[in-house]
Amino acid sequence: MQQNVLTFAEQLTAAQRSAVHLEMRDSYGIAGEAEEFEHFKRTGVHPDTDLDSAGWSGWVSLVRGALARGVVMRRARIVSEPVTDYIRYEHAGTVVNLAAGELVRWLPRRQASDIALPGNDFWLFDDAIVRFNHFTGDGGSAGPTISDDLAVAKLCADAFEAVWERAIPHDQYIV
Repeated sequence: MQQNVLTFAEQLTAAQRSAVHLEMRDSYGIAGEAEEFEHFKRTGVHPDTDLDSAGWSGWVSLVRGALARGVVMRRARIVSEPVTDYIRYEHAGTVVNLAAGELVRWLPRRQASDIALPGNDFWLFDDAIVRFNHFTGDGGSAGPTISDDLAVAKLCADAFEAVWERAIPHDQYIV
């Protein structure tokens, strides 16, 4: 594992073929989302699903740049059911990910019991570089680590593909 890591944007910009993301937590405590999440809990409506908004413009630009280079971006989320308020919030905001060009699927946790999964959420770039996302107990970011160990990359690739095969496309997954 490398401790000095490139930024996510640098890693995605370097990707040539694929970028896959596996998320396995039922809630995240990301400080920048706190106000929007509170709004969602009060109203049931995601306050920002505009691709051109300031909140999404950086992400949308990164995704579109990757897609223009031929990178396929897929995201899979393993979730407990019934889902948490945070997963409802995430589901409502996923329309932006899809509109930007990401492919997104959802897998109920009960259907993942026999899949060997890494201990942390991750991004895998070009089946070779893994960016593990670490979180504190309350869901705050604890920073990433990067691995270029091919055995680790294979574990993550195999886990992602197993989840992806079973997962439900976003437009068919009802929260």
